[in-house]
Amino acid sequence: MASEAMRLTSGDALIVLDVQRDFCAGGALEVSGADKIVSVVNELIQEAVAAGVPIVASRDWHPTGHASFRDSGGPWPAHCVQDSAGAQFHPDLRLPEGAIIVSKGESLERDQLSALNGTGLAERLRRLGVRRVLIVGLALDVCVLETALDAVSEGFETHVRLSGARAITPEGGRDAVEKMRKAGVVVEESQDEL
Repeated sequence: MASEAMRLTSGDALIVLDVQRDFCAGGALEVSGADKIVSVVNELIQEAVAAGVPIVASRDWHPTGHASFRDSGGPWPAHCVQDSAGAQFHPDLRLPEGAIIVSKGESLERDQLSALNGTGLAERLRRLGVRRVLIVGLALDVCVLETALDAVSEGFETHVRLSGARAITPEGGRDAVEKMRKAGVVVEESQDEL
């Protein structure tokens, strides 16, 4: 079932997840097609700026030897190491000066997939009067999924726009969409859908 794309308005926030070099073409943990979402995300950023709503950009910001890295027994290659070129936002991403930057995965011993997990972001959004969030970014089947599930559990009306997200695997993407829908996330379909 297709759902209409939400328009950003007062009471909303745009959450852009982990559009970083290491998840894009040539990165340490490349997500196929990741670079293609940047123009979609930039259009949403412009819409958010015009509507005067908060823009949040999360980033993986891992210390060397992070628990999620294969060398430390985790599932992923080393990626988004603090202050590395791979941890930088995609060079074409047009974040405004006032964007709220949320760093996650800073603790050596634990992974932190959701931008709402232990970051104080949910409380900050509530203080800003946010009731509804639109989520885009990388990767659909990992950090987008976990952030969307946390947003619903925090009481936000939660939308995920598929044209602004990419999954690590097609199967993972389909599974993530199913999990999000079951949790009450509004999944906005697009022509690029999985």
